Amino acid sequence: MSSLICGSLAYDNIMQYDGRFSEALLADQLHKINVSFLVPSMRREFGGCAGNIAYNLKLLGGEPLIMATVGQDSAPYLARFDNLGISTRCVRVIDTSFTAQCFITTDAGSNQITAFHPGAMTFSHENKVADAGPVKFAIVAPDGRDGMLQHAEQCAALNIPLIFDPGQGLPMFSGDDLKQFIGLATYVAVNDYEAELLTSRTGLSLAQIAQQVSALIVTRGELGAEIYTDGQKIDIPCVPADAIADPTGCGDAFRAGMLFGLTKGMDWATIGRLSSLMGSIKIASQGPQNHAPTLAEIDDRFHQAFGYRFA
Repeated sequence: MSSLICGSLAYDNIMQYDGRFSEALLADQLHKINVSFLVPSMRREFGGCAGNIAYNLKLLGGEPLIMATVGQDSAPYLARFDNLGISTRCVRVIDTSFTAQCFITTDAGSNQITAFHPGAMTFSHENKVADAGPVKFAIVAPDGRDGMLQHAEQCAALNIPLIFDPGQGLPMFSGDDLKQFIGLATYVAVNDYEAELLTSRTGLSLAQIAQQVSALIVTRGELGAEIYTDGQKIDIPCVPADAIADPTGCGDAFRAGMLFGLTKGMDWATIGRLSSLMGSIKIASQGPQNHAPTLAEIDDRFHQAFGYRFA
């Protein structure tokens, strides 16, 4: 059965700054920034959280079903997913808008500054979860604000187990909004920065959030991840990467591992390890959707890292 992935499809314009942002920013002048970064390299990639999660889930042999809105320039993206065998039947085309566009600049320390034009994504609320038909799990990832709220409510009304993944969309929501999401979700997945913002806005500690969901997952980059479930904390190690090429999309690769593990009924330690491995595989490749290991290769990497197989 399919996993419903509610989120954005976007074109990522990715630029590399050879220095460090911190060297160009003056701490006492942050109130009047006027900074330009020379970016010698630039490329355009297929991206967006829903697209990235679906791509990685397909690599694992899962059945992603994307629910998103795209614009008049979306034909190359839709054709790509058709060629990959990823269903786009729940993708709505908005002819009066452009597909969402992300402009990402990464410095030598893998820090990122991102500008995002939502475009057609702002119409995401026009999609209805019920139109997807039977699905086993769902994830609400960064998307249009109204769409995220409504899709979470619709998943809960249909009793679909839901991962709430606010990502870079988290600042759009008030503390009360975020408490509502937590109440609707079965699982919450955030990175360490988002965890700080989530606790600050809601006034809830991580322990209090974990008590309201089946699992709370906090990723911590090179420090691995923590999974809070059933009153315990499971520490997930970071899998050493073959190279550190591009962090864009690593969190989405991690979430694809979560979706796959949940649909296969894996225990949380195995889910976390597989998710960590997917992030490690992704970071060694430029762009969010250019790595292409086979399922057998992923299983071999998992066996090398953890001493047993998941597939």
